[in-house]
Amino acid sequence: MKLALFARLASAVVFSLNAAEVPQSVTELWADFDPRRDPLESEVVREWKTNGMVLRAVRFRVGTFKGQPARLAAFYGFPDGTKAKLPAVMHIHGGGQRANLDEVKALVGRGYAALSVNWGGREMEHAQPGDANTDWGAVDPTQQNVPGYFTLLPGPKQFFEDREHPKNNNWYLLTIGCRRGLTFLEQQPEVDPQRLGIHGYSMGGNLTMYVAGTDARVRAAVPAVGGQGWRWEKHEFTGGTAEPQSRIRGDVEVFRRTLSFESYAPLIRCPVLHRSAANDFHGWMDDVYRTDALIPNQPVRHAWSVHYNHHLSPEVAITMPLWLDHFLKSGPALPETPASKLVLQTNDGIPELRVLPESATHPITRCEIYYSLDSDPRARFWRGTVATRADNTFTAKLPLPSADGPVFAFANVFYRLPQPESFVLPGLPKEIREVCLSTALHRASPAELRAAGVKPAEAPSLLLDDFAHGWRDWYQLNAGNRDHWQHWTRKVTDPKWHGPDGSRLALTFRVAGPNRMTLIAVENEWRSYRGPRRTYAAEVTLAGANGSQTRTFALGNFKDVADGTPLKSWSQLDRLGFSAQPEKSTPDATPRRWSGTPPEFLRVEWQP
Repeated sequence: MKLALFARLASAVVFSLNAAEVPQSVTELWADFDPRRDPLESEVVREWKTNGMVLRAVRFRVGTFKGQPARLAAFYGFPDGTKAKLPAVMHIHGGGQRANLDEVKALVGRGYAALSVNWGGREMEHAQPGDANTDWGAVDPTQQNVPGYFTLLPGPKQFFEDREHPKNNNWYLLTIGCRRGLTFLEQQPEVDPQRLGIHGYSMGGNLTMYVAGTDARVRAAVPAVGGQGWRWEKHEFTGGTAEPQSRIRGDVEVFRRTLSFESYAPLIRCPVLHRSAANDFHGWMDDVYRTDALIPNQPVRHAWSVHYNHHLSPEVAITMPLWLDHFLKSGPALPETPASKLVLQTNDGIPELRVLPESATHPITRCEIYYSLDSDPRARFWRGTVATRADNTFTAKLPLPSADGPVFAFANVFYRLPQPESFVLPGLPKEIREVCLSTALHRASPAELRAAGVKPAEAPSLLLDDFAHGWRDWYQLNAGNRDHWQHWTRKVTDPKWHGPDGSRLALTFRVAGPNRMTLIAVENEWRSYRGPRRTYAAEVTLAGANGSQTRTFALGNFKDVADGTPLKSWSQLDRLGFSAQPEKSTPDATPRRWSGTPPEFLRVEWQP
């Protein structure tokens, strides 16, 4: 007891003594923290067994802050009856979420010991009255203290109350909590402490980068839809200037050097796989590549779900366990990042993207090449192409309306897995047969396009889609769900497919029975630099018919869901969607049932 008390007091003294000088780098910020120094005081809240797994709700001490202990709850699991030392993975949940028992079960089912920490402090799954939960004591780095993510300033729930310091930032305390989670794992009798991995989603993706950049015990890391640098920086886009994602309170330069991800990436000493969505609001594509390029001398891969925001396709999702398997269990390696080259000088003046993936370990099933004219990564429409294949080289033409704007291009290469994979999580299919890896992101400026002699090669089109390529230019939510299907495209933001002034939107489809459908148009979704974000909806009653039918919609048919005003122009649309349900923010958003099978969409076009 006396020893534990002395350790807690010593910890508090070390923190206070080093606070007088403000750290100027990541190394200085973390110089006085030892994740093994204090006893964990671990406790098992509950234990149970299911499907060959031992599962526990646990809690351990993070540290002592302002004289009060902070404790973190978590789920921990491992295969029942295991005798060999196991690799272990820590899962870090996202914002508004909580420790995830399904993540633990999925990892245990794959032969790992697994920990999912409850840093946000929400009630644990299956909790019973009186169960011990996360308790941060005198500080609060959870989302009950949102300003703490963007501040260096003192406050009643921050590390210090009398001085500006990077330790006042929530991310510092949360990183301590996650690093203590690694200490918990390495102390478990089932765990091989030399084989620890981490993965996290969204805010958990942020924490994955923080932990990987500060803790040499991490042997493999998989951040997802988070962990990009330069969030404190304004971004100049073609249509205007986007304000910083993180409005820092305090010395921005100190924040940049001690807490921004581009300052952590050079310190990462483990392989990193970054999973994300190509239109993600939280992990901007360009800055993810920019950040990861700073990771020295380590394998790095990227896997992007095209068109999506904060959502992963199965072929991208499965990269995570495969990456961990290779580096923690000596499983098969994923292919190298597919080689690619943006060629601007061509005989016909039309740029090309060439992709040369290696296929020694996994047969290539397809290569999807995309390009965009939009400099804002959140709002880009990724144009699909028709790629030709000669041996293992894939080539696609990238026709442009002019040489006056930038162009961005990348490719997704899909490989056939040796055998179907499963990672038993909600939303993923039982069998995943392909894995997706992405190329580098290529870009060319207007000056580079003009210098290369790029020629205009296309005119505006009234045809948005005839679905000759299926849903290539769309993304689907709840696909196959009769009552909740949604189809979305950003094609309307591309200058080739802008709605002309005075035109109407025409939709041709087949539907089996009478129904109601909602068309949704989103204006300036992420472009506050261009105008306010507004969502407009048009409800339409559909009659069942044996053949196809066409409905047309004028601007006035789309009404602002907030105040009922009609849409005035197609020119600032960023997204167009069709949904079986009413738009969720409308006053009358009562869920409804869809009669029969979902509609078959045949054609979407502008009519003068």
